[in-house]
Amino acid sequence: MVLTHGLLLSIHFSPFTTHKNNNKMSLEIKVPPVGESITEVTLSSWIKKDGDVVKMDEVIAELESDKATFELTATEAGTLKTVAKEGDVLPIGAVVCTIEAGVAATAPAKTAEPTKEEVKEEEKLAVATSAEAKQSSSYASGTPSPAAAKILAEKGIDPASLNGNGIDGRITKEDALSAQKAVASAESKPAAAPAPSPAPAPVKAGERSEKREKMSSLRKTVAKRLVTVKNETAMLTTFNEVDMAPIMELRGKYKDKFKEKHGVGLGFMSFFTKAVTEALKDWPAVGARIDGDEVVYSNFADISIAVSAPKGLVVPVIRNADTLSLAEIEKAIVVLAGKARENKLSLEEMTGGTFTITNGGVFGSMLSTPIINSPQSAILGMHNIIERPVAVNGQVVIRPMMYLALSYDHRIIDGRESVSFLVRVKQLLEDPARLLLGV
Repeated sequence: MVLTHGLLLSIHFSPFTTHKNNNKMSLEIKVPPVGESITEVTLSSWIKKDGDVVKMDEVIAELESDKATFELTATEAGTLKTVAKEGDVLPIGAVVCTIEAGVAATAPAKTAEPTKEEVKEEEKLAVATSAEAKQSSSYASGTPSPAAAKILAEKGIDPASLNGNGIDGRITKEDALSAQKAVASAESKPAAAPAPSPAPAPVKAGERSEKREKMSSLRKTVAKRLVTVKNETAMLTTFNEVDMAPIMELRGKYKDKFKEKHGVGLGFMSFFTKAVTEALKDWPAVGARIDGDEVVYSNFADISIAVSAPKGLVVPVIRNADTLSLAEIEKAIVVLAGKARENKLSLEEMTGGTFTITNGGVFGSMLSTPIINSPQSAILGMHNIIERPVAVNGQVVIRPMMYLALSYDHRIIDGRESVSFLVRVKQLLEDPARLLLGV
């Protein structure tokens, strides 16, 4: 399972440099600094086209790094002149475009009576400005944003069939999601028997095709980090299994009252998070990390939770999870998972974890070896719950069992520590009362 400190985030930036050229003022829009570790970005899409008239603070382009998606805005009203092309990889500080603003927009009002020639020139300028504004409005009206366009394309929805609620009639992500729900609702209703359709054209024998796609900045970074972890850590994985019956019985008995009191559901992840934080108190090396020639131990537990997001798997962090109750952990998971799905996670919410939990079981995984989330030293993998026969007190019984996998860096975590840590997690899960009593 791929883990990364990836981040999906929407931020407005407007760095610029001003140059005067005769009667026009040209402003250079540059790639802004977006983080200490980010040295370049990719121009993913132009929201406005070359030659378009743009307004101040209007979004003109989208930039993508290995950690975020950024919106670039216009700092002044004027005519857009593009410099970079879609797909270009740009270093921080590179010029993306320029905006040219004429003196007519900023010149003071004339006190003297205009001449006939001046009146004619002003009429021509008004007509040209009206045409440009009309062209800009025509472009924006009914045009989906990049995020909305992706959603509409996935469902095969024609943008022309929607009325945009964004600026100047632009189709927003919310408009696309509403249309997607409407299509899903229509598809769920029983439809009348369709008329017989003509048989599809036969595929020619031996017909083969391939499709090439350029790797995104996020995917390239993930690939580099995975190789780095494999090459620079002594990664091993130890396995165990846990009987989930006690937790499932506890959830079944109290889940309704829990939701009524706390406003969130009682899931498995809060039990696993709490069990991990208790086990880390007994085996702190599992939550440590290597920094140069030193091993750094933390007296707190910031637990990273792997969450599926539109552009890949991200790992937001639950801060001080060792001090939180099950309800507080569940609330934190709901908030972070919601932000991940909406691409609104911040850099702070994605960095600094001491241990990671990933649940491949939600996708049907029976057993796997998760890869360490660098610079952490260990990661716990949860898997599918399967009812199978096991021996209990000399009797064969059917129990809901789950395999657990702990991948760890053998450079600082010994076998005794890794196995004992996983056994401790198993004990806490199979006897949930220990989580409340701390024994």
